[in-house]
Formats: sequence, structure tokens, C-alpha cells
Amino acid sequence: MQLKIIGKIITPYKDRSRVPRQFFESKTRGRIEIFDQYKEGLKDLENFSHIYVIYLFHKSKEYKLKVIPLFGKKYRGLFATRYFCRPNPIGLSIFKLLRIEDDILHVKGVDVLSGTPLLDIKPYVDIFDKLKDKNIERGWLKESYIEGSPDNIE
Repeated sequence: MQLKIIGKIITPYKDRSRVPRQFFESKTRGRIEIFDQYKEGLKDLENFSHIYVIYLFHKSKEYKLKVIPLFGKKYRGLFATRYFCRPNPIGLSIFKLLRIEDDILHVKGVDVLSGTPLLDIKPYVDIFDKLKDKNIERGWLKESYIEGSPDNIE
């Protein structure tokens, strides 16, 4: 299997230290440039308010199976975190879709480096994607206070 890069994400972030750690922390605007051969796939996307954006952590370094995550003070298993250095460096964010102009998607809430390779876009559909279960467990994160939680997504 070979993954195809379908475009790139353009943001103001040239340096990893300035990138928000989670999409819900960001009000920053950016754009997604879709390569010509995939432009036709944007048909009917314009009426969705939010999109899943799947991309490569192209600046990711070697991974470790135990890491100290952003909101933690001790080592955790890599797969119990959202740490970006992974065996398969694939990222997932939700962006607010502002508008589409030809092959450019104007978005808000960007949390990636400029030039990040884009793998896929999917519409966020709350009736399918929002969990109805009120008993969602946050694992070790319940030990940490996270300011600006995802409950505040606009």
C-alpha cells in the first residue's frame, strides 16, 4: 500500500514550537491547497461547517513507545497519548471550513506546520461522529486539568 499526498496545508507556523498543541486551542486561519488531480473530489464539501483533516507529521523524528505527553508529568504508553512521533506519523485534526475557492479550502483552527502534506479530508458529521455516550473516559487525562477543552469547539 502506498499513500498519496493530495495537497498541502499552509499555516503561519514555520516552527514546531509555535504550533498549538490541540486544534481547539487555535483560532488561527490557514488554507489547504488541493493538487489539481484531486480537485474534483471537493464537490459538495462547501456546505459542511467542519472537516477532518488527515496529514503526515512530516517533521516527526524517531518514535519511542513510552513518552511524557504534553499534559502529563510521567511516562505513558505512546498509544495512550496524542504524541506526534509515532510508528506511522499520521495526524488528525478538525478544522472549521470557512469557504472553498477553486482548489483552496480556507479554514480556521489550524494546528500544524506550514507545508504539512495532506492525506485526506472528510466532512465532520455530528450525527455520525459525536459520541452519545455520556460516560466517556479520558484515561490518565482525568488526572490533569486541561484548559480550553474540546467542549468549547465553535
